[in-house]
Amino acid sequence: MGSFPDLLRQNRNYRVTWLGQIVSEIGDHFNTISVFSLALSNTGSGLIVAAVMLSRAIPMILAGPIAGVMLDRWDRKKIMLASDLFRAVIAVLFLFAIEPGRTWLLYLLSGLLMFASPFFTSGRTAILPTIASREELHTANSLTQSTGYMAVTIGTLFGGLSAGTLGYKWAFLINAASFLFSAWMVWLLHLEQGHFRPPPKALNETDVMRPWHEYREGLRYMKATPLILGIALTHVGWATGGGAAQILFSLFGEVVFDFGPLGIGLIWSSAGVGLLVGAAVAHLLTPRVSFGGYKRTIVVCYLLHGATYVAFSQAVVFWQALVFVGMSRAAVAVCVVMNQGQLLRHVEDGFRGRVFATIETMTWATMMVSLSAAGGASEFTSPRTIAAVAGICSGMTAVFWGVANWKGRLPEPPLKGIDPLELEVRREHRI
Repeated sequence: MGSFPDLLRQNRNYRVTWLGQIVSEIGDHFNTISVFSLALSNTGSGLIVAAVMLSRAIPMILAGPIAGVMLDRWDRKKIMLASDLFRAVIAVLFLFAIEPGRTWLLYLLSGLLMFASPFFTSGRTAILPTIASREELHTANSLTQSTGYMAVTIGTLFGGLSAGTLGYKWAFLINAASFLFSAWMVWLLHLEQGHFRPPPKALNETDVMRPWHEYREGLRYMKATPLILGIALTHVGWATGGGAAQILFSLFGEVVFDFGPLGIGLIWSSAGVGLLVGAAVAHLLTPRVSFGGYKRTIVVCYLLHGATYVAFSQAVVFWQALVFVGMSRAAVAVCVVMNQGQLLRHVEDGFRGRVFATIETMTWATMMVSLSAAGGASEFTSPRTIAAVAGICSGMTAVFWGVANWKGRLPEPPLKGIDPLELEVRREHRI
């Protein structure tokens, strides 16, 4: 297991991917905080926030199957580049949605922004075993997840500060600039041998593209590998409560504790700190536990997540809410990093795009149901009650995973990661 600095110093392709990730994901949260705060300040309705979130979730769900098939058929680098450039244009257009009475633009632009997202996020995950050797893969996965969590911490905090002090205009412009920087980093990716397109033979298809057939082929592949399907369902389990969190964090910051955009940013950034801590724990723990130990860890962490989520819902003092939400997200991060590592080790290259895009689609579809229910309930029920129910729902993931493991339904599949000898990865020491 190598160190993060060694990986960044020695692997040029991973280094540029990491730089693009941290800048673009921080920019994402500038947009998220601004859009939710803008919707609340213009309407004062939690239901409107839920509607904005739905306008983001539905296009992402629709895009997932398309993105998965394309990422397993065409050059992943080019698809990621196109996604970044498209999102940069959309991010600028948010400037026209700032004026009161233009909430409909928040719906439209949020939908377009999120439709393009799976083409990049699933692509970035799918190329990770291509740009990192098998020996580097655990470190690369841990750093990638930790970076995403660090972006939550920094992006939500400064996104809230930006929206509250500089105004929404600068937050949207920063988001657009972050996509352009990410596109530049993707353009710098280069393999000395090979390319970023998966082997055609992995699709078992002719050159004629049949999207629905290929997508169903990916679903059959997941169903035939119980561990992969089980991991996908843990994402669904988390999303039963995680979807509600997308509006609950805004309601707790703006309404329950009356701290405005800064309150939203502080709650999200505390969640980000927890995610960072959890990712660090997972990075240290993963090489030291057996496969059986990994599965037991998932049970413990989801139980902890549910319990601390409920504690967050009942916190009376703001700092207590921040502590509990951080603990909740730390437990989730351990699960995500360990599960992602298993997927990277066991999913075949030709199916990675579809597997990761499908998991993202399943997660967002569940989140859509969860946030819809939470948004509707917010019109007549306390946010604290909604959050408590969400915590119980997420925590139930531990029960289902634990029962499946106890019945022997989660065996370890064979390793499918790319061997370093199969593909020579160019690692220049300087950009």
